[in-house]
Amino acid sequence: MPDLLDSPDSGRGDRPLTAGLDLSFHETINPNHSLTVAAPTAAPLLLCQRVSKWYGPVIGVNQVTLELRSGITGLVGANGAGKSTLLRLITGHLRPDLGCIQVRGWDAWSTEARQHVGYCPETDAFYEEMSGRQFVESMARLCGYSRREARKRTEAVLERVGMAGRAERRLRGYSKGMRQRIKLAQALLHDPELLVLDEPLSGIDPVGRWEFIRLFRDLAALGKCLLISSHELEELEKLTDHIAIMAHGRIAAVGTVAQIRDRLDNHPLLIRIDVRGHSHAEHGNEREARRLAAALLKLRDVVGVELLDSPPDESVDPVLVRARNPQRFFQELTHLVLEEWYEIARLETLDDSTQAVLGYLLRGCSA
Repeated sequence: MPDLLDSPDSGRGDRPLTAGLDLSFHETINPNHSLTVAAPTAAPLLLCQRVSKWYGPVIGVNQVTLELRSGITGLVGANGAGKSTLLRLITGHLRPDLGCIQVRGWDAWSTEARQHVGYCPETDAFYEEMSGRQFVESMARLCGYSRREARKRTEAVLERVGMAGRAERRLRGYSKGMRQRIKLAQALLHDPELLVLDEPLSGIDPVGRWEFIRLFRDLAALGKCLLISSHELEELEKLTDHIAIMAHGRIAAVGTVAQIRDRLDNHPLLIRIDVRGHSHAEHGNEREARRLAAALLKLRDVVGVELLDSPPDESVDPVLVRARNPQRFFQELTHLVLEEWYEIARLETLDDSTQAVLGYLLRGCSA
């Protein structure tokens, strides 16, 4: 798919995302659908170069390039888009089959790199008989801290995530939101520069979500780098206006939501419409397809129409349409079909990546 975003004006380098917070980066897209969040000065905290990962014959991440510095970047995509695989590669839980990942110049698989990374996974993996405090303190001890330092850090992070007064309960009795808080607490124990958070707002009540959002903003204001994944674009928009949309293992679009919408409006979308004709008319399908094609050419966002050959053993005629401004085009197409009584057997967007981007921008989930 052609890039949805060009390199932005360098004058946008330091743009406030929240009150009192400046993030010094700008974004670009390269021809390989890679994501780059870059600044003209200082080495990136996280650097992924043309990273790919396969699960047997299935590709999970496909040629992703990524640079991150301080601030919050949202990673959005449907289930199966490759988000969790990318995050596990960044945190050193998986090794890439191609490409390389570095944290502060160290290979992501190395102990040195992991000292800079805090990870909050989507799935739970607790010792359920422990209390929340015991679990977090155990994680601190596994990080190599002395018993005294582990206790000190445990109390500090429990207070930070709002669990200091509830940490004596056993983990098996925790709600989903409480479990999310404990996972975040253990990720913060060693005060990492890079926080990788996989669906951290899942299962948390509205009050808890606001507390988490405020905490994430505070961490960013301290110079931390946060990469936060979600399948809900609306949730990420509350945190940051810098979004990457992932589809089919690639970064399909990146930038502010407004930028992506603007570029998508100008990016011609390829759509196939299968038309059925009237059963009593000879060559009814073909006539209906031609009638529809003529009507489509009158719509303001259509830039091209092509009549395709009918598939064997199918009583439809396909029409291939290339249109800009997808939201407005689909609204006008709906009115046209209802007013003229076209019988549409199938309507399909042929560009999968663009379909995924469009789905999220329209608050859908169509990857």
